[in-house]
Amino acid sequence: MLSRTAAVLLPLFGRLTVTRETDGPFPTGSVFVANHDSMADPALVLAALRRVGVTPAVLATAGLWRVPVLGRALARGGHVPVHRGSARAADALEAAARAVRSGRHVLIYAEGGLPSRRDAGCAAPLPFRTGLARLSAATGAAVVPVGQAGARRLASGTAAKQVAGVLTAPLRRPRLHVHIGSPVRLPPGTESGTKTAHRMVDAAWRRAARAAGEPVRGG
Repeated sequence: MLSRTAAVLLPLFGRLTVTRETDGPFPTGSVFVANHDSMADPALVLAALRRVGVTPAVLATAGLWRVPVLGRALARGGHVPVHRGSARAADALEAAARAVRSGRHVLIYAEGGLPSRRDAGCAAPLPFRTGLARLSAATGAAVVPVGQAGARRLASGTAAKQVAGVLTAPLRRPRLHVHIGSPVRLPPGTESGTKTAHRMVDAAWRRAARAAGEPVRGG
C-alpha cells in the first residue's frame, strides 16, 4: 500500500525520473540501500522501486508505528520497526534477515538518521552504520545501491519549513531523480562491506544529483 500511495501521490508534488544500470528482475531477496537526507525521500525511493517492479519491506524508525493509520499500514505491509538505541535494536536485523530469506526484497537506510543541515541542497551520504554489512553477511543477499536527489526540495529544515515545502511543492514541482545501481555481493568483513556499500550509494547519489540538476558536493 505504501508503494502504491507513493507512486500515485508523488507526481502531484514533483517531477520524478528514474534510471537503472541493469535490466530484468533483481535477485530474489535483494537488499536495497538508499541515501537518506529528507523525511520525503522514502516516497521517492518507493515510487521509483515500484516502477521497476520492486515493493520492498522497509526498515524504518519504530516511532512511525505509533502514528495512527500509518502504523497499521506499516504493520500490515510487513515492514520492519527499528528501535534505535535500545536493547531491541538487533531485532530489526533479525526481522530483515527473515524477510530476505523468505524471498522478499528489503529497503534499508544505512546512515541511521537524517543530516542536521537546514538548507534545501543535497549532499553526499553520511557514513554508514554496520547493520547493512551484517545483514548481507548473514543472508548472502545481493545489495542494490540506490541514489536519490531532490527530496530536500520537498521537505527540509525546520518543521515549519518542511510543511511549507510540501504545501508549495505542487506549484513548484521540483525535479526529483532516483538512480538504481547494479546488484553486487559485498566483500567479507563488516568494515570492508560497509565501506564498499557506502561507495556504491555515493556513486548512485552523484548520478541522481546530476540528473536532478543538483550541485554535487561533499564526500
